[in-house]
Amino acid sequence: MTDTRLTSGFGRRWVESLSATFRDRTDVLADLDRRSGDGDFGTNIATAMRRAQANIEGEAPQDYTGWLTAVSRGFLGTGGTSGPLFGMFFRDLARCAEGSEPTLAELSAGLSAGLATVQRYGKAEVGHKTMVDALGPAARTLESLVATETAPAEALAATARAAVDGALSTAEMRAKRGRASYVGDVARGVLDPGAAAAALVLQSAAAAVDAAPAALDTAWLG
Repeated sequence: MTDTRLTSGFGRRWVESLSATFRDRTDVLADLDRRSGDGDFGTNIATAMRRAQANIEGEAPQDYTGWLTAVSRGFLGTGGTSGPLFGMFFRDLARCAEGSEPTLAELSAGLSAGLATVQRYGKAEVGHKTMVDALGPAARTLESLVATETAPAEALAATARAAVDGALSTAEMRAKRGRASYVGDVARGVLDPGAAAAALVLQSAAAAVDAAPAALDTAWLG
């Protein structure tokens, strides 16, 4: 079952859902960053997605790899600490598929590779109050469900829930990496914006399994 490719258009639906979600939640992400960092995260996310859209309009993607590569390049051309990290993360996801759409096993491998890249360059572990707190549990969850040949919709929904739970756990952490580490206990009680954004990425992936993705439930952002 995990060798079956995700349905045609998965990559396009993922990117379109993610673009709409980030566009609607830019202010929320910016507010989280103002309360725990330097306040530019929302602007950087919006800029990255505008660059991604320009890439898509300049050269229409033909498959999953093309859609995810457009997003990767959007982030790689954006400033801030998280821009390049998200860019490399999406680049690993883009490279995971050998066909027009990934299998669930390929997507799991891409997610794990993206996590490893983020950790290699960001020097962060789970518990440091960064995007890794959402990506780590998500990658482990998807890997375990691929091993048990869980259906894609169920597996990606569980992966998204693990990412959201991981993002929520950052609220009570004292940051050890990233901008929030400069403000110490001031950031306690605030979700890490990078972890929140990473959870939105995986919620969008789960929604994209359906031919007509539903709007995401982002009430957990507060």
